[in-house]
Amino acid sequence: MKIQLNGNTHDVDANATLEQVVALITADTAGTAAAVNEEVVPKANWAQYSLREGDAVEILTAVQGG
Repeated sequence: MKIQLNGNTHDVDANATLEQVVALITADTAGTAAAVNEEVVPKANWAQYSLREGDAVEILTAVQGG
């Protein structure tokens, strides 16, 4: 199925979870937040959160600067 991931179209498995899609972006989820269709999804729910065709997923990672 097709989803929007950080503004770009991506093909993912039909049964993809948010946790699996986050893993496409980063292996280290510390400091990472995810939103689906402009609603933040708590990290504790990522593994059970099933994505749907056309969902807009935004993944943000905090980066410390100096």
